[in-house]
This record gives sequence, C-alpha cells and structure tokens, in this order.
Amino acid sequence: MTQAQVLEAVAAAVVAVVAVAAALGYAGSRRRRGGPSRPSGGPQRRTPGSPPRRPARASSPTRPAQSGPPRTLPSRLPEAREIWWADVPFEDGTGSKDRPCLVLYRGARTATVLKITSKHHPDRPGVLPLPPGTVGDRDKRASWLETDEPREVPLDHFRRRVGAADRQLWSRVQKALT
Repeated sequence: MTQAQVLEAVAAAVVAVVAVAAALGYAGSRRRRGGPSRPSGGPQRRTPGSPPRRPARASSPTRPAQSGPPRTLPSRLPEAREIWWADVPFEDGTGSKDRPCLVLYRGARTATVLKITSKHHPDRPGVLPLPPGTVGDRDKRASWLETDEPREVPLDHFRRRVGAADRQLWSRVQKALT
C-alpha cells in the first residue's frame, strides 16, 4: 500500500467516525440541556451574498415534549420532602416547563411532585405560601405550592436539588392532600 492509499483510508475512517458521532448526537461542542447550541469562539461573520442572520429568540420557559437521545439521571435521586428543579410536564401532556417542585414520592422510574409557582392564584384551592428563597433562585422571590395537581415526572427530568421542606411545611402539605 502506498502512502497516499494509507492516508486516503485513514481519511475515510475519520469521516465515518465523525458521521456516526454526529448521528449519535456527539457534536463538536457541548450543548446546555434544553437550550440552543452556541457557536464556539467569537461572533460568526456573514459571507458576502449570504442572507442576514435573524436575531436569536429569547428562550421560552416552556418546552415541547422532548424526543431524541435519553437524558441522564441526576447524580443524586430525589427523595420525598425535597425541593428540586425539574422539567415538569403540563397537565394536558403537550409540553413541560423547568420549574421548582416538591417531591411527594419516588418510584422506580418517576416521582410524584407538586409544582411550585411564582404567581399567586388565590382562587385555587390548596395553594400554600412558601417563604421567600425556598426555591433557591437568586432573587429570593415569594413562591406558592399548588397541592391540587400532583404530577408524575420521570427521574431523568430532575436537574438540581434546592433543599428540603421543613416539618411545618410538610405537615401542611400532608393536611392539604387529605
């Protein structure tokens, strides 16, 4: 085999490996979960004759149901009484939203949670006020726990543990659920 043939075979192998990696989702840059990919380096320049780039849209807090490669489990699984940020599905099942939630129960593949919101709905039954900062956000906003709609969340949708509900809050949740 000549040197040119060896180089050609190596190049073909590299192209095949890159194609397989791209098909499996292993691109050259890392992506944030649920967010758009960002080009590495500085801003991209337009080439003459190419259409102008559209400005990036602000990311929406709601996401359609994800398809594609499976997510990974968090390094620590959620337990009852813990507050986590997770991708919580909407009640109609057409999407989800990254939000804080209180874990009621953890099963083998899902956890039953109550969602936490920053919008007060005084007309809804079973809404419990939470102390500011409960959800671990920078602004330490006031939040409310909605006890009337428990949701099932796959364990791989949990992202970050915030803390645990104190005994007083857990007792109030138990009373609201009965």
